Amino acid sequence: MVPQPGDVLEVDRSASVQFATPIRFRVIRVHDWQTYAGWVWIDGYELDAVGEAVERRSIFVQMAGLRPAPEGLSGD
Repeated sequence: MVPQPGDVLEVDRSASVQFATPIRFRVIRVHDWQTYAGWVWIDGYELDAVGEAVERRSIFVQMAGLRPAPEGLSGD
């Protein structure tokens, strides 16, 4: 999955070992920085249980491990 601005993702261990506890993440932008094949830097907001932004973050993740957040949990 190639994330797009506005996407809400479920980010867990399959995207990076740093996410042993999954988070929901709303994408602001995807950087075009040169990095390892299949990995990407993403700017966005970590969301709480009701979909409110709680922290702005930049995360480094494997695109193959990203997936959309479950329906009804997107914060929209």
